[in-house]
Amino acid sequence: MQEASQDWMKRVHDFGHGHLLRFWSELSSEDQKSLASQVQSIDFQELATLFSGTEKSVDWSELSRRAQPPIAIRLQENSPAFSKAEALECGENAIRQGKVGMILVAGGQGTRLGFDQPKGMFRIGPVSNRSLFAMHADSLRGAMRKYEASIPFYVMTSPATDLATREYFRDHHHLGLKPEELIVFCQGTMPAVDAATGKILMESKSQLALSPDGHGGIVASLDKQGILKSASERGIEHFFYAQVDNPLVRACDPLLIGYHLLAKSQMTTQVVKKRFGKEKVGNVVSIDGRTHIIEYSDLPDDAAARTDQDGELSLWAGNIAVHVLDLGFLAEASRGEGGLPFHRAIKQVPHLREDGVLEKPAAPNAIKYERFVFDLLPLAERTMVVEGDARDVFAPVKNAEGAPTDTPTATRQALSMQHKRWLEQAGVAVNPSVKVEINPHWALDAEEVRMKIQKPSHILVDTYFA
Repeated sequence: MQEASQDWMKRVHDFGHGHLLRFWSELSSEDQKSLASQVQSIDFQELATLFSGTEKSVDWSELSRRAQPPIAIRLQENSPAFSKAEALECGENAIRQGKVGMILVAGGQGTRLGFDQPKGMFRIGPVSNRSLFAMHADSLRGAMRKYEASIPFYVMTSPATDLATREYFRDHHHLGLKPEELIVFCQGTMPAVDAATGKILMESKSQLALSPDGHGGIVASLDKQGILKSASERGIEHFFYAQVDNPLVRACDPLLIGYHLLAKSQMTTQVVKKRFGKEKVGNVVSIDGRTHIIEYSDLPDDAAARTDQDGELSLWAGNIAVHVLDLGFLAEASRGEGGLPFHRAIKQVPHLREDGVLEKPAAPNAIKYERFVFDLLPLAERTMVVEGDARDVFAPVKNAEGAPTDTPTATRQALSMQHKRWLEQAGVAVNPSVKVEINPHWALDAEEVRMKIQKPSHILVDTYFA
């Protein structure tokens, strides 16, 4: 490694971040290479603009005043343009023809669950004790079984979860997927900066304080890592997108995909009816003819409480992070000038002091920057919003036991109750105290359960859910 005369080192000093090289002479050759790679990947001009606040800001109060409920397909209403049956057939055909891939966002660790591993490894099956990863993989395998199609599974990790996730899939036989059907890729990172000075923080003498760039970073990651190109080459035209903490998601839901296709939508979003105005979910709204999501923390109280003529919440649609995205739209967005906007969060970040000692602050001291995938919505010329029944589509596990919502117990109950309903709809009486779990590789929905009950077949024994 050459010394400080190199152009990239001059650039570091020119932007006021010379402290990143303070311990350069103490580092081994390998550590120098590592630090150089980290530093050279930083867009210092972008970081300076973000910190100065000169990037375009959003007046959420003003936008909220203009926000209207989204144009949506509601649970109790039929679309005037196409029927549910037409949408289901269209979605099923797209899956059969190999045009659909699935993206699972799995970069988070189970910190809030009191779990020190990738959240996808958290065991959640009410009876089987299968992991979140296994629940999603089995749902995808169920779709492949039903539609006799190969569906690639794109799992996005973060630097904190990447190695453990890859080892988990390897050690568990890819959870029943073929090796070529599983594509694990890591999202990008952004440096944390001191909230007072804007200087990049260091985790150690050779390591910057980096954090994942948010689920919106998926756009750049898919492009930079060649996944958009390889997916297109294998015939993929649409991605079904979900997050790992919601095991109630039906992988590659054909009805949602069908609505997306028939509407010629570039990005389709599944929503649920909010229970109350300030519920902690993003608010899917229409502003000046474009679909937006306003985070619950950005929605003023008066907008959250607004009702329609029937006394129902005006801004009723809650985001559950389930989308269908056109590959072409993602490719176009990846080429867009500046990409998706960054959001800032003030966090506590341990960092190296000038004397080389690691300081663990007692209060928030740093700014982290991340992008959100839902910021794609206002970029799309054509979007679609589809309401789902929360009992069937949304039961995320986010918090440890004892929290008021989104606990492992609540998620397991939601899964068991859904599968009880399926059995009851097939004419099977179920004792209320009995836990029920149906592997989607055996039956994906109530209709498949009914058919299996009427025409008994073998009981599935699956060896992959360790």
